[in-house]
Amino acid sequence: MAETPGRHDLVRVDPAAWAAWLETRPDLAGLRHLGEWAEAGRPLIVRRRVPGESSALIPLGLPMPPADGKRRIGLALPAAALTPITAPNLSEAGDHAPVAWRPTLAALLALGRDHGVVPRPFGSLLWQAVTGLTYLSAASDLDLLWPCPEPVPVGLLDGLDAIAGKAPMRIDGEILLPNGSGLHWRELRDAAEGGSVLAKGLDGVTLRPVAGLREPVNP
Repeated sequence: MAETPGRHDLVRVDPAAWAAWLETRPDLAGLRHLGEWAEAGRPLIVRRRVPGESSALIPLGLPMPPADGKRRIGLALPAAALTPITAPNLSEAGDHAPVAWRPTLAALLALGRDHGVVPRPFGSLLWQAVTGLTYLSAASDLDLLWPCPEPVPVGLLDGLDAIAGKAPMRIDGEILLPNGSGLHWRELRDAAEGGSVLAKGLDGVTLRPVAGLREPVNP
């Protein structure tokens, strides 16, 4: 890999490296789908590095489908074993969403167009779209990433809040800043002008002052 992938990026794993890693995890023996995960071309997602993990390895994760216990599996592999792939955006993944979600997805896509932002899913909708396995249920949330410049448009945050208030599912997710940090969109919208918000990055979590992160609210 030419450069270190960011949190939420997708990668495929060399099947030989995957098989070698599985041999170190006898506790995962017998989990459906896991043995052929790499051979099937199913991706992993880059996650936040936990304390003590080597910076020489890429921190990765995948959730198992609900029918297989929803177990979240964490691992770390060398970059040489990984190939980055482009994650689907919300429009591309929308065909995998429940029919009841479609009007909300259309509203979210229109909001993104209004602000020059292309949202992309993570969570259950993403995994259903990229694996072909069943992750979504009637109780699923919709988790979205909104890649944004700084400062983040207040109109985008207010628009998200308005759509979420009428949606049939909970809308969660993050504003993704140019440096790769993720800010929970509700926390950023609701934070006081002189306050701060959590910024999640590949190497940990920091507090960022709201000043400069969000367009000023007109009096």
